[in-house]
Amino acid sequence: MRLLSILLLLLSLPTLAQPTAAPGDHRYLYVATPGVRNYLNYGGHGLLVYDVDDNFKLLKRIPTAGFSPLTHERNEGNLKDADVLNVKGICASAVTGRLYISTLRYMECIDLKSEKQLWEKPYPGGADRMSITPDGQTIYLPSLEGDHWNVVNAITGDVITKITPKSGSHNTTISLDGRLAFLGGLKSTTMTLADARTHKPTAKIENFSNFIRPFTINGKATLAYVCVNDLLGFEIGDVAAGQMIHRVEVQGFKKGGVKRHGCPSHGIGLTPDEKEVWLCDAYNKRLHIFYNTQVPPKQLTSIELKDEPGWITFSLDGHYAYPSTGDIIDTKTRKIIATLKDENGKDVQSEKLIEIHWSGGKVTQTADQFGLGRVTH
Repeated sequence: MRLLSILLLLLSLPTLAQPTAAPGDHRYLYVATPGVRNYLNYGGHGLLVYDVDDNFKLLKRIPTAGFSPLTHERNEGNLKDADVLNVKGICASAVTGRLYISTLRYMECIDLKSEKQLWEKPYPGGADRMSITPDGQTIYLPSLEGDHWNVVNAITGDVITKITPKSGSHNTTISLDGRLAFLGGLKSTTMTLADARTHKPTAKIENFSNFIRPFTINGKATLAYVCVNDLLGFEIGDVAAGQMIHRVEVQGFKKGGVKRHGCPSHGIGLTPDEKEVWLCDAYNKRLHIFYNTQVPPKQLTSIELKDEPGWITFSLDGHYAYPSTGDIIDTKTRKIIATLKDENGKDVQSEKLIEIHWSGGKVTQTADQFGLGRVTH
């Protein structure tokens, strides 16, 4: 009788929601700040870690480097914009468990488990938005809008060699299979491709209509989706043809003045299944979505944001879109379901963020800041 009473009591209790990830498995969003120029009002200074599986709750702030050489004290409360250097890029490796942040002059390496800095090094010509090979051994680090890319040993931070397209080095993406490095300079209409194993230029994608700005690539590394100056829209470059093959303009919206980057569309990403292209529109404070199941992609809808977007990337499973405005978007419903906040409840914005998965105390997967397509067959 007593056993029956206990069973009835247990059945009467409310059912608890199951965790969204198995024990020891979790997804986190790492957000480097200041990730909008050197503006501290968008999240201060540091590496903010959010729990993707708990409605993007802020968990911690990891101290980072990237201070001006004139700044000797790292008192967050007393920092001014002039005291810190713009964060230019972020990448990470599941193989080595390391995360990298580039600033105007330096690149910093952080061990994700201990959350300690392993090294910070300056690079000739400065540093811009970099990319790491899948094996975690090599980083292609552009100089700051200069002539060359530094090819860097990701373990030691030492420069292995240089590649010098003289294109205004700026954005960098390495293919998922580690074969190709896509080098986009903002002073050229030609994108250079390098063999990421021999570190030699091997090909070009030419004849973009204007200077190259942010871009992304598909999982097979056969197509590049490229923002260019003065275009509210994007162009598509074919690797095999070595040419720009399609120009896609946003319909129903006008271009206008923008607060940053001087480019109507600064930021583009593919959903991991490559069925959609998401494009930033700063003046209209929108993300424009295109069907990518036809050639050229067809404009579908738009999402209004609270501020001007300057970047877009995605969660590894494609469920969430991460624009630089700090809005978290459900990609199926097109609804904003959360907003990144700091310790004081203020909005956080950053163009340099990356999703990282953990299991059993180890990093198991890392996404990419460029919103890469992930269809490889």
